[in-house]
Amino acid sequence: DYGCVLQTGGSDQWGNLTSGTELIRKVEGKSVHALGTPLITNSDGTKFGKSEGNAIWLDAGMCSPYAFYQFWLNTADADVVDRLKVFTFLTRAQIEEIAVSVAERPFAREGQRKLAFEVTSLVHGVEATEKVIAASAALFGNGDLAALDKATLQAATSELPTATVQVDEMGIVDLLVASGLSESKSAARRTVGEGGAYVNNEKVSDPEAVISEDELLHGQYLLLRRGKKNLATVEVLVP
Repeated sequence: DYGCVLQTGGSDQWGNLTSGTELIRKVEGKSVHALGTPLITNSDGTKFGKSEGNAIWLDAGMCSPYAFYQFWLNTADADVVDRLKVFTFLTRAQIEEIAVSVAERPFAREGQRKLAFEVTSLVHGVEATEKVIAASAALFGNGDLAALDKATLQAATSELPTATVQVDEMGIVDLLVASGLSESKSAARRTVGEGGAYVNNEKVSDPEAVISEDELLHGQYLLLRRGKKNLATVEVLVP
């Protein structure tokens, strides 16, 4: 129907590929081609692909650059060197150097960071990748949240717990409870009193504090954090 003369597929689909070429030869009298590639597997032997639930979209409309970057960043230590060999254009010497780091300093996650940068840059461009890295840092207080464009901020916070409040409900205690970061107002007050409450990465020390509209990101959002790692977003409905 489409004049396609080459079909590619994993080696486990070789029978289907050759059946197709044979069918076209018999029905159409034409010669077409098949290209089989070795399966990519994880260290536990499972296939790397959609049937195992670990595939990823290249289209930014289906998977944001932020989510794409995080996907590769979460690669297991046991798989990251092989992924670098398959999905990047790094030299053998560069990969061997990273392999040493993975073996000796896995906590540094150098392999994962390099893999995520290289693949995301290849698919979405260096500029988009640098925005993603800035967003990742900003979420945990190591960057400027206000500098993130709206799309990047939304992508970076899309997997976080989210609450919606009215503009007159921006007391810090109410926000912590609404977002689920505190189970009760007394727990929220305790969090603030212990120095563990942050709004847009700024510590809030007064349990009676009310966040102003001026602090809303893009006039709409707040990023709440309890302690170092517990995050949530709040969308404020401004009239």
